[in-house]
Amino acid sequence: MKYRFILRPVVFAFLLTTQLWSAKAQTSTTATDSLKGWHLNASSNGFQGISIDQAYQWLKSNNKKSNTVIVAVIDSGIDTLHEDLKSVLWRNPKEIPGNGKDDDKNGYIDDVHGWNFLGNSKGENVEKDSYEAARVYHGLREKWEGKRVEVATLSPEERYEYEMWSRAKTEMASNDNGMQLIMMRRAFQNFVKSDSILRKAMGKDSFTGKELGDLTSDDPEVKKAKSMIYGLLSANDMLETTNVEFLKEFKNYLESEESKANAAETAPTPYRNQVVNDRYDDLKDRSYGNNNLMVGLDAAVHGTHVSGIIGAARNNGVGMDGVADNVQIMTLRAVPDGDEHDKDIALAIRYAVDNGARVINMSFGKSFSPHKKWVDEAVRYAESKDVLLVHAAGNDAKNLDTTYNYPNPQLLDGGRPKNWITVGASGDPKIGGLTANFSNYGKNEVDVFAPGVKIWSTVPGTNTYQYLQGTSMASPVVAGLSALIMEYFPSLTAAQVKQVIEQSAQKPEGTVRNPGNGEEVPLAELSRSGGIINAYEAVKLAATLKGERKPVTKNTKAF
Repeated sequence: MKYRFILRPVVFAFLLTTQLWSAKAQTSTTATDSLKGWHLNASSNGFQGISIDQAYQWLKSNNKKSNTVIVAVIDSGIDTLHEDLKSVLWRNPKEIPGNGKDDDKNGYIDDVHGWNFLGNSKGENVEKDSYEAARVYHGLREKWEGKRVEVATLSPEERYEYEMWSRAKTEMASNDNGMQLIMMRRAFQNFVKSDSILRKAMGKDSFTGKELGDLTSDDPEVKKAKSMIYGLLSANDMLETTNVEFLKEFKNYLESEESKANAAETAPTPYRNQVVNDRYDDLKDRSYGNNNLMVGLDAAVHGTHVSGIIGAARNNGVGMDGVADNVQIMTLRAVPDGDEHDKDIALAIRYAVDNGARVINMSFGKSFSPHKKWVDEAVRYAESKDVLLVHAAGNDAKNLDTTYNYPNPQLLDGGRPKNWITVGASGDPKIGGLTANFSNYGKNEVDVFAPGVKIWSTVPGTNTYQYLQGTSMASPVVAGLSALIMEYFPSLTAAQVKQVIEQSAQKPEGTVRNPGNGEEVPLAELSRSGGIINAYEAVKLAATLKGERKPVTKNTKAF
């Protein structure tokens, strides 16, 4: 599942009460425009950004020249016509556009800018999909339900499968909460009613939380409606978000919870299989999909936003600037509205490696991985070709040291690859604190934190931009910095770039808030590096290292 912008779980605890939240209206002291690009700024001007301008100034003053780096984005798709992205899209040099042929013989026809693993040759595409927990539970139910199992006698593969199925069964049971859903539906209906009242009071259909905060009225109904919606937006740190966007997310959340509740008794619809029609259990059956990288405006929002953070054209006078200044974005669509499938992720990683990517951004995740072996093998393949994998930590305010989140660098063979970075989301003291209240964390399993709150970036619509937040936004900040380092220091290996980013991360003074329990702790208790990435310190450190990268032999036959 792509990590969407966040509705905090604590807010939904509030939604399940029968009373509206009475919140004092507060006016934001930070103008919307000043937030645009805050994640790139230096910490010295009051924002805890990554000091990107200082990094470029240092590179220029030291006469450093850049080399183009390909960054693969495994995500939901991209708007290939966006004004800030079309100039930085990867173009397959061996593919002739639109001739209906597999010119480079890699198994993918007309893969000019990448590939869509969620489609078929007829042009049909998957947008919505089920959740992996339900797929695991129902897929293995006949094999394990009611069986007396001696776990100690199982093979490692069977033990992994049985324990995964048992966990899925437990999750199915925990999702069956009818009263909670009833209350949530009631809360949604209250929100819709309040929204209708406020649209009339505001004199427009779309307004931000900040604009709502400035509304004054003596009408009791308007006051009550404002109290509810402003309270929700404020509690989610989403005062720059519009009522329309929030209502859409609320509806999506409700639908996902209803889907989970129904999953205990009803096998999930095989959305992907109905469209893709491959032999799913055969990893070598990889000639499926199509080259449609933007399947609808809504589907491509996430991937377009992520891509802009990494490499939107810099200094072109429009929109926003990406982190890296000389990248090509390769788009691999493998993440639907629902949980991604392991096969698609494994093949997307291999595609990226075989077509020259040096960095792969993965802003998605799920709690179950039935074909983890396939993904692990792809990760090892990327490691053998010196490709860096950057993964979002997730948005559940959970400790990844003690919970499940896939894909991850804990390989089934017991190893841990050196080409993997897991990223938590940081914020800013002015807009909610240094640690994002939704971010997953982990002293052992999260490597660094990076800006992921209220990030302004590209979304579908040619010249459209939007604030989104999540570790999905933090991960591409790190992917962009990784590419930047590789541009100017091409002899550094993926492992060395990881080392540079972690060692140059800036450790904040004092304590930060633990997203899981609200306690104040050192950032070192929430991540391996104990720091927030800093581009300026990173390029200076990179310049001191002797590159260890050896020529990598390109292999277009990964099997």
